[in-house]
Amino acid sequence: MSPVEQEHIIRAYTFELGKCYEQAIKERQLLCLANIDPRLCSEVATGLGLPVPEPTLELVDSEPSPALSQVGEAWPPDGRMVGIVVDPDGDLAGVAEVRTAIFGAGMVPLLIGPHGGEVGGMAVQRTFATARSVEFDVVLVAGCPVPAPDALPARDAKAGAADTTVVDPRVVLLLEEAYRHCKVIGAWGAGTTVLDAAGVAGTPGVERGGSATEVLDGVQEQMAFHRVWERFTA
Repeated sequence: MSPVEQEHIIRAYTFELGKCYEQAIKERQLLCLANIDPRLCSEVATGLGLPVPEPTLELVDSEPSPALSQVGEAWPPDGRMVGIVVDPDGDLAGVAEVRTAIFGAGMVPLLIGPHGGEVGGMAVQRTFATARSVEFDVVLVAGCPVPAPDALPARDAKAGAADTTVVDPRVVLLLEEAYRHCKVIGAWGAGTTVLDAAGVAGTPGVERGGSATEVLDGVQEQMAFHRVWERFTA
């Protein structure tokens, strides 16, 4: 495993075992990790607040297998989910163009709008109230949508995530989460304003440009690597 993947494995073990209420299970799993890798066991034990057990088997250095790592490889776009944040007053012609290109590349575009129904004659699959970043492999921003009428903390808890009157706070939250998950983000035209509002402009894996197709070309090139691994160094 590369360093960034090692950190991911440590984080995953710590998270899942941290949700386990049976102390015996956590201790037993730490014993298993002690027989796999001392650093992995030590870091997970620290996160769980438990002592580091000694290995019960002799640890041997195994030959690394490139087949186990995702880093450095490129992957086809087939089936990737691309969320497109749309603004009724934004570049809807560009949205239609990029939506067709996404379908043509074997991916699935999902329009995310301030309300359900249609925007510019195109069906909205998700609204700012219903969309979350975990649904998407990539997020594109095609405009700078102002807070929608339902962007109220009393109605949608996500609407209280950011103090902004320029961009709907749920869109800002969507980009912030996608950024933390090392996903590729792209924006063009007025959508670049949202990158600034979310504090992600000018960082690795964030494409910006003057046209939808220009941005999509850059996004497709980067998304082939599955995640923007260099965004957070281990």
